[in-house]
Amino acid sequence: MATCDMCGNDYDRTFTITRHDGSSGVFDSFECAVHAMAVRCEHCGCAVLGHGVDVGDRTFCCSHCARETTGADVTDSVSG
Repeated sequence: MATCDMCGNDYDRTFTITRHDGSSGVFDSFECAVHAMAVRCEHCGCAVLGHGVDVGDRTFCCSHCARETTGADVTDSVSG
């Protein structure tokens, strides 16, 4: 058994996630993995679980947060 890096639970079904930079973590649930490893929106701080919006090297959860922080002309959708 291994111990979850986030909550400390000793669990026989842990899994390891390795980031592109080589760092990794051992977790007992996706919830713990998200809390520990997800990119955070630079405006509101929520975990970015989808693609997010990138403005330069900064990541946001949505276009609203990107606009509020950077003034970038971005939208979440395009109308016909």
